[in-house]
Amino acid sequence: METRVGMVSLGCSKNQVDAERMLYKLHEKGYKLVEDAALADITIINTCGFIESAKQEAIETILEFAELKKEGRIKKIIITGCLAERYKEEILSEIPEADAVIGIGSNDDICNILDRVMNGEQVTAFGSKLDLSLTGGRVRTTLPFYSYLKISDGCSNCCSYCAIPSIRGKMRSVPMETLEAEAAELAEKGVRELIIIAQDSTRYGEDIYGKPMLPELLTRLCGIDGLKWIRVLYCYPERISDELIEVMAKEDKIVKYIDMPIQHCDGEVLSRMNRPGDEETLRSLIAKLRDRIPDIILRTTLITGFPGETEEQFERLAEFVKDMRFDRLGCFPYSQEEGTKAALMDGQLDEDTRERRADIIMEQQMLIAEEKNEALIGTVTEAVVEGFDRYGECYFGRTAADAPEIDGKVFFTSPDRRLAIGEFVKVSINETMDYDLIGDVTDESAK
Repeated sequence: METRVGMVSLGCSKNQVDAERMLYKLHEKGYKLVEDAALADITIINTCGFIESAKQEAIETILEFAELKKEGRIKKIIITGCLAERYKEEILSEIPEADAVIGIGSNDDICNILDRVMNGEQVTAFGSKLDLSLTGGRVRTTLPFYSYLKISDGCSNCCSYCAIPSIRGKMRSVPMETLEAEAAELAEKGVRELIIIAQDSTRYGEDIYGKPMLPELLTRLCGIDGLKWIRVLYCYPERISDELIEVMAKEDKIVKYIDMPIQHCDGEVLSRMNRPGDEETLRSLIAKLRDRIPDIILRTTLITGFPGETEEQFERLAEFVKDMRFDRLGCFPYSQEEGTKAALMDGQLDEDTRERRADIIMEQQMLIAEEKNEALIGTVTEAVVEGFDRYGECYFGRTAADAPEIDGKVFFTSPDRRLAIGEFVKVSINETMDYDLIGDVTDESAK
C-alpha cells in the first residue's frame, strides 16, 4: 500500500516554494501526495516562525495534528520550516508527538527522513542553511495560471526587529540563467502570471554580480513567451532605483504594482529599526513612482509600537498614511522577537498600545480603500478568473492591482457563458464591498 503524504505550509510564499520543492522530491520517490493533510499517513507541517502570531498559528496547527495522531487518524508528524529551524530544542522537548524536526538545510533530505520515520525512528536533522537548494522541481500548490519565482533566499539587511537573517542566513541569489529557464518552463506549463519573491527583491544579484540586478532580470523575464503579468513583491524603498522604475514603466508585461515595505516614516524610528531613510525621502520616492508610472498601485507594510515610538511619532505616521493614500496597506503591531537587537531596546511598549495604534492605521486605510474602490465604479477592468462562488452564484478573481492571498478580489457574473479558471476577462465594475469589487463580464473579453 502506498504511503500517503500531506503537507500544510504556513507563512509566506517563499516558504511555500520550499514546500513545493519537498513535495516534488517525495512524488519522485513514489510517495502518494494527498491534498487533505488530515487524510495522510504522514503529515508535514512546514512552519513559519517570523513573528509571534505566526508562531502561534504554527503551534496550534502542530497540536491539531498531534491530536489526530493520538486518535490514530494519521501515523507520523514531520515539522519543517522556520519555526523548526529557530526553536528545535523547544519543539523536541515540548511536542513529543513530532516524529521528525528538520531545519531548512535538511529539506533536500526529506525522502530519506520520511523513510527513517516510517521505520520507527525519531529524526532530527539540521544541515547548514547553505544546503537549502534554491533550484529544482516543484509540485506547484497555487492555481495553475500563476506561480511564484523565488529569486533569492536569506537576507543581509539585518533590520533590528527581524529574525530572518538568523533563521535563513545571508542572502543567496539564484543565477539569472537558472531563473530564466525556470520561468520559461513555468510558462510552457500554462503559467500566465509570474510573481517575483525574495526577502528583499531589490538586492537580487548583489552577491553574485556585485550589484543589484533586478532590472536586468525583469527585462529578461519579459522576453519569455506566454507570460502576461509579471508582479514584483518585497522591494525595499531605499533600493528602488531609477533603472528599476524605468524598466517597470516601459515593460508591458510588468504589472504597474509595487510592494514596498516601508515599516515607518519617522527617521528616528527607522534608524532604530536599522532602516535608512525618513519621511522626506519616502515622500520623494512615492512622488517619483507616481509621476513615472501613472496609475501605479502602491502596496506597503507598517509596524506600530516599535520600542521608543512616541505618541507624536505615531501621529506622524498616521498623518503620512492619510497623505500618501496607499492603494494597499498592511499594518502590524511590533512583535518582540528574541535574538533580535530590538528585543533588548529600552522603551518597549505594552501590547495594548501597539495593537491600538495598528488598529487606528487600518481603520484609516479602510476608508482610503473604500474611496479608491468607489472611484472605480463605472469603469471596465481586466481580471483573471480564480473560481466560482456557489454561495454568491458568481465568479471571483483578481485584477492586475491585486496580488494573490494578500489583496482584494473582484466578484462578477457571466450570464452568457461559462468561464474557465485562468481566463482573462473584462469586468464592468458596478459596486464595492470593503476591499473587494463587484461587477459583470462585458461582451469583450481580454485575450
